[in-house]
Amino acid sequence: MSASLLLYGATGYSGGLVARHAVARGWRPVLCGRDAGKVAALGASLGTEHRVAPVSDPDALDRAFAGARVVLNAAGPFSRTAEPVFEACLRAGAHYLDLSAEVPAIERLAARNAEARARGVMVMPAVGFDVVATDCLAMHVARRLPDAVRLAIAVTNLFFVTRGSAKTLLEAVDRGLVRRNGLLADLPLGSSERAFDYEGGLRPSINVSLADLTTAYHSTGIPNVETYTEGTPVMRGLLAACRGLGWMMRAGPSQAWLAACADLLPADPAATNGGAPRTMSVVAEVDDGAGGRAISRLRTPEAYAFTPLAAAAVLERVLDGDLEPGFQTPARVYGSDFVLRLPGVVREDLA
Repeated sequence: MSASLLLYGATGYSGGLVARHAVARGWRPVLCGRDAGKVAALGASLGTEHRVAPVSDPDALDRAFAGARVVLNAAGPFSRTAEPVFEACLRAGAHYLDLSAEVPAIERLAARNAEARARGVMVMPAVGFDVVATDCLAMHVARRLPDAVRLAIAVTNLFFVTRGSAKTLLEAVDRGLVRRNGLLADLPLGSSERAFDYEGGLRPSINVSLADLTTAYHSTGIPNVETYTEGTPVMRGLLAACRGLGWMMRAGPSQAWLAACADLLPADPAATNGGAPRTMSVVAEVDDGAGGRAISRLRTPEAYAFTPLAAAAVLERVLDGDLEPGFQTPARVYGSDFVLRLPGVVREDLA
């Protein structure tokens, strides 16, 4: 697995995790990124080939992607990188995967389904914690209640973010979304509240815009989808600020200042947690509008520990030729039990 697999954005935190995990498995991916010095240093440390290509230079991307069968894009914000990298994959005939959790970026990729299918290229965004864990759980609970018309997904233990993730969140600082009757609609962040049993009893949770608003809809066909996170004091305060000051934080000077602040975050977010391992809990609930309801829960390793495991599992299937051209989601291609093959994952049905 040398030039057949290319990791774009390999020098970022999540990209580096995937690169190191791939090498530990005996793979030799080509590492690619925008910063020549960083890519060269990482390539030297891992003993792998490296290439340099700014996302804004199509010719450089074409040269970098030459010979690749699969490209994993780990360079965020994906609002800026997903389409240029995907277009380079189309030109190279390479399958496109990424680690996005951004609804607008995923929506734009979904809109290019026919184009990808015609080229025989699979485009599967969000193959990290977002959305392998949640997507597989959503499909599982949907199959427990085949006539479901509403789906709610909730996640707890969102402890820390990387610099790249922080910049992504700041770009969408006040853009709350929900899916109603198959269409995305505005819903202010933190304005809707429900309770979910992450384990140990019900805990209040508030709405956020997770990637499942798009991916779970495509996986399950359920027309109404909501996504939540536990309503901790910190999360409530953050979302209240987004609602109240979002108009100001969206302005160019404010975005530039916030991005500079994001650059001050630790390069390794786990360092702020003392390196202690954490777990995540995901709950998915469906109802059929006539009194029927099903709830299931998934426990996984912490999101950044889970991401390289999930990405590598998907990459292995794609490299083995187990894929479907066009826009796809992990659970739709690999099934709801795919996540159970990953270490540290436990699923249970609650109701």
